[in-house]
Amino acid sequence: MSTESREAGLALLKWYAHAGADEAVGTDAAALYAKEADVTPLPVKSPAQKQVSLKPKIAKPPSEEEVAERLQTDAVALAASCATLDELRAAMEDFEAKAHFPAARNLVFADGNPQAKVMFIGEAPGEQEDRRGIPFVGRSGQLLDLMLAAVGLDRTEAYISNILPWRPMSNRTPTMQEGVIFLPFLMRHIELAGPRLTVALGGSAAKLLLGTNQGIMRLRGHWSEIEVAARKVPVLPTLHPAYLLRNPLAKREAWADFLNLKQRLRGLEGE
Repeated sequence: MSTESREAGLALLKWYAHAGADEAVGTDAAALYAKEADVTPLPVKSPAQKQVSLKPKIAKPPSEEEVAERLQTDAVALAASCATLDELRAAMEDFEAKAHFPAARNLVFADGNPQAKVMFIGEAPGEQEDRRGIPFVGRSGQLLDLMLAAVGLDRTEAYISNILPWRPMSNRTPTMQEGVIFLPFLMRHIELAGPRLTVALGGSAAKLLLGTNQGIMRLRGHWSEIEVAARKVPVLPTLHPAYLLRNPLAKREAWADFLNLKQRLRGLEGE
């Protein structure tokens, strides 16, 4: 090594020591002058990529089936907690599913005599029922009153309710999913009222109570049984009064069903 190179090296070492680099961390000299082609650059994300990676993950909203399953589970617990009809009414008033019926103004719980031997179960409130908070007070209700009177009954001798306590939009027929959600309340309603007989007014009520897909024309007029709190309760499906208003000729089938009901009620008189 020449004297000039040795002095240059010592000067560089003195400069390193002055800068604080006073100990070696490797056995090989660093390639300070390596060519750019020999160095692999670190990947750098673009601003757009960084922005995407920083976005929080949004939870997927529950499906309709998941919501319905949760509501049904809640309904089972709420209905089971009710020891009286007043408690059941209050529980249904506060039930979360109320929000799914934006057209409804009032809870339509029941009408008539809760100690009656027969309970009539319809589908859902209409506009008149929603306004007054009483089931079957519109044209369908007026026809039902005439049918009851024809077999010697009135609202002091019958108990009347519906599958749904809330009016669906545009007075539509309840969906099966809606019926399943409110079924725990309906079964608890039957249990607390304790009717000896029940009448399912219309296909929706009959299918829900009996757990069948058969149409009302095949079901009507034939007694079946449902189990309510370990008690067998007879069910007679018949045509809904609203259907009879649209199809007057079907009144003869409904009349035959009510005569069938009258005969069954007479059989209970001696018990």
